[in-house]
Amino acid sequence: MKHLYAFCAVMVLWTTSMLAQGGSDLDPRIAIKAPQASEFVTVNGSQMHYLTAGSGDPIVFLHGQPTSSYLWRNVMPFLEDQGQVIAPDLIGFGQSDKPDLGYTFQDHYAYIDGFMDALELSDVTLVIHDWGSVLGLTWARENPDRIKAVIFMEALVAPVFPMDDISAFGPFADTFRAFRDAEAGPELLIKQNVFIEQILPTSVLRPLRAEEMDTYRAPFLNEADRKPLLMWPNELPIGGAPARNVAVFEANNAWLTTSETPKLLIYFDPGVLIPPQVAHWIGAHFNNIDIRYGGAGLHFVQEDQPVAIGRISADWLNALAAQ
Repeated sequence: MKHLYAFCAVMVLWTTSMLAQGGSDLDPRIAIKAPQASEFVTVNGSQMHYLTAGSGDPIVFLHGQPTSSYLWRNVMPFLEDQGQVIAPDLIGFGQSDKPDLGYTFQDHYAYIDGFMDALELSDVTLVIHDWGSVLGLTWARENPDRIKAVIFMEALVAPVFPMDDISAFGPFADTFRAFRDAEAGPELLIKQNVFIEQILPTSVLRPLRAEEMDTYRAPFLNEADRKPLLMWPNELPIGGAPARNVAVFEANNAWLTTSETPKLLIYFDPGVLIPPQVAHWIGAHFNNIDIRYGGAGLHFVQEDQPVAIGRISADWLNALAAQ
């Protein structure tokens, strides 16, 4: 995977050029405001926010860094006929509380596990992305009697993670070294807020509208609230550290290769974490998995291809129910 990120760097440059030219016409089905109901539930003494609609077996959408349930707003309507769609904000993200935590993977997992218990969710279909994929796969692995299916995209899985050496990030290696540096990391991720202001908009093919950017900015307007953004890059298992997360990723990858739970990967071109060549590797190595192409996209594919993601997921779940 050494050259994966070099390829994606070219695409980021292409995207920047596209944004400068104004991009292409926007699909009118990409709404600015989330149409789902906004709810809260108490988990581990804190309030966790979630979007929800529909009824029936739960379909739970998990976001990652630096987004929120808002990322899924235009995908969820396509699955409302399949069950109750539920998209929580990770603790410290979106409208969820920001308690005084370390914001390690283990902290986040305690809240997601608690969220599932608080809502008494079973027969769960997970739709997962970025760090939400690690949280979701860990929950699926640890709760085999409560999981029905898993749909994932741009996920943190093999063969990319765990990463043996940070140089595998190619042209982004120095950036991620800086993110994990005790001095440069806080400057970039807390002071400059680069995940929101730079990485997010340049990892979407279309121009994000001002209202959309404002929604993503809203949880992190104050520097004091940005600790979760600093911590996620430091939680990536690179070069054997942190060892506790190497173990999590390896266990999840082993589960993906052996579990009979139905799985769907939706991949995009060029993608970032799962470009087409990685998708083909996954199709050959993970068990009981279907692969579908979702169209053009970089990393935050829900902002470019919500209709494709929604339709592909709904069709796959319909076919699964008919078996």
